[in-house]
Amino acid sequence: MRASLRTYFLTGLIVAAPIAITGYISYWFVVFVDETVAKLLPVQLNPSTHMPFTLPGLGVVIALVALTLVGFLTTNYLGRSILRLGEHLLDQMPVVRSVYSALKQLFEAVFSQSGTSFRKVCIVEYPREGAWAIAFVTTEDAGEIAEHLEAQMVGLFVPTTPNPTSGYLIYVRPEEIHILDMSVEDAMKLVVSGGVVKVGTDEAVEDGEGDAEETAEDGHPVPANMAEAPSGTTDGTSPDEFPGASPSQPERKRRAAASRSNR
Repeated sequence: MRASLRTYFLTGLIVAAPIAITGYISYWFVVFVDETVAKLLPVQLNPSTHMPFTLPGLGVVIALVALTLVGFLTTNYLGRSILRLGEHLLDQMPVVRSVYSALKQLFEAVFSQSGTSFRKVCIVEYPREGAWAIAFVTTEDAGEIAEHLEAQMVGLFVPTTPNPTSGYLIYVRPEEIHILDMSVEDAMKLVVSGGVVKVGTDEAVEDGEGDAEETAEDGHPVPANMAEAPSGTTDGTSPDEFPGASPSQPERKRRAAASRSNR
C-alpha cells in the first residue's frame, strides 16, 4: 500500500510539476509585459482605466502589434531614413554606440532568417581531449582569427548547464567538430536538463528497437553500437563518427528496419 501511494504521488508530481511551472512562467511573463506597457501608455489610452477590471494579456497584444508596426515601417524608405538618423545619433555617444552595435549584431545573427548562426548543433572535444560537449555553430567565417592562425576556423558557443544563456566562445578547425542531426530545440532540452532528457529516441522506442532485442548467434544480447557495423569499422559506428559516439538518427532507423526484417 505504501509503495502504491508513493508511486501515485511521484506520478502526480511528474505530471503536475511541468504544467505548474510552465503556467507560472507564462503568468509572470504576461504580468511583466502588461505592467511595462501600462506604464508607457497615457492614462486616457489605457483601457484598464475605463473598466472595473484589468484585461490580462492586453500588454502582450499591444507589444506584438507595436513590434510588427515597427518592422513594417523599417521596410520602406521613410522608416529606413528615420532608422539611419537614429543610428547616426547613437554613433555620437561613446558608450551607448558600443552597446547598441553589439546588441544589433547579436539580434541580427540570432533572429535573421537568412543567417546561419545557432542553426547547427555539434559536439566538440571540450574542455579536454576525450570529453565531448554540446555546442552551437555561431559562425563559419572567423575573419581575423582565421587569418592570424592561417587556417579555416569555426566559431562555437558552448553553453553551460543548466543555464544555456552563459557559456564559452571557442574557435576550432572544422574537422574537429561533428555536426549532429539534433535540432536546436532538442539540444537546448539536453543542456537545460543536464542530460536527463533523452532526445531522438522516441522513434527507436516506437519501432521496438532496444539493446536487449538485438542478439548474436549464441543468443547473448548485442549492444546497439556493436550491431551491424558498417564496412571499415568494428564497433558499430560509421567511418565519419568518432569512436564511442551514439549512432545518428538515420543510422538508428536503418538498424531498426534491418532488425525487423531479420525477425
